[in-house]
Amino acid sequence: MDRTSIIGVILGFLAIGIGMVLKGVSIGALLNPAALLIIFLGTAASLFIAFPYQEIKKFPTLMKILFTEEKLITEKDLIPLFKDWAGIARKEGLLALEPQVEDIDEPFLKHGMKMVIDGQPPEFIREILEEDLDAMEDRHRAGASIFSQAGTYAPTLGVLGAVIGLVAALGNLDDIDALGPAIAAAFIATLFGIFSGYVLWHPFANKLKRKSQREVRMKQIMIEAILAIQSGVSARVIEDKILTYIPSRERHIESSEGGEAFDV
Repeated sequence: MDRTSIIGVILGFLAIGIGMVLKGVSIGALLNPAALLIIFLGTAASLFIAFPYQEIKKFPTLMKILFTEEKLITEKDLIPLFKDWAGIARKEGLLALEPQVEDIDEPFLKHGMKMVIDGQPPEFIREILEEDLDAMEDRHRAGASIFSQAGTYAPTLGVLGAVIGLVAALGNLDDIDALGPAIAAAFIATLFGIFSGYVLWHPFANKLKRKSQREVRMKQIMIEAILAIQSGVSARVIEDKILTYIPSRERHIESSEGGEAFDV
């Protein structure tokens, strides 16, 4: 479970709720069916118009990604793995890596290593893996753009909701006692639009982009390490290659007992 997403959403709702109470506004004012309909159904309608169904149907999966902790292989896992493979490849040849590769759960890494074991040229391997990576980035961008667009539409729909509410309120100017509450209710739609756009949708888009960047970086490391093993470089060189992708303050490795411990 991604705790930062959950904490952020809870804090966002608390900020609005407590802020309204401190300003003397009743929380019950938020129970406005018309405003909820205009903002959330209107945003959904806009997304259905803006995106093909093949992308929209992934919305539940994207929400799951937002609130689920990503289970990616890390640099800490890659360094000993590739150092071990490099030693085997130099001593016994690339074919000796086949049993180890079969045990790997990461499809991208397994695909790349299988091409190495099959004897494919390095240029071909790099091209195939980078095309795979580009396709993944395109899918991720499409998913994040759904939330980015929702964050753009929602505040504008909030203004539309306010206008509709004001039209209704001004149609009853003869009832002065009801005019104030009617105008206040009109702006509830604006509140929902701004809140959903800038506390939910835009931050959700940014979270997806950050998760995508993390996955892309790990796969870039894999590509370089895979090609390094194919070229027959030493385990130490592969380690140095991977370390270049890690911030300098996190590169401290202790090997007093033959193992690696990252300073994170």
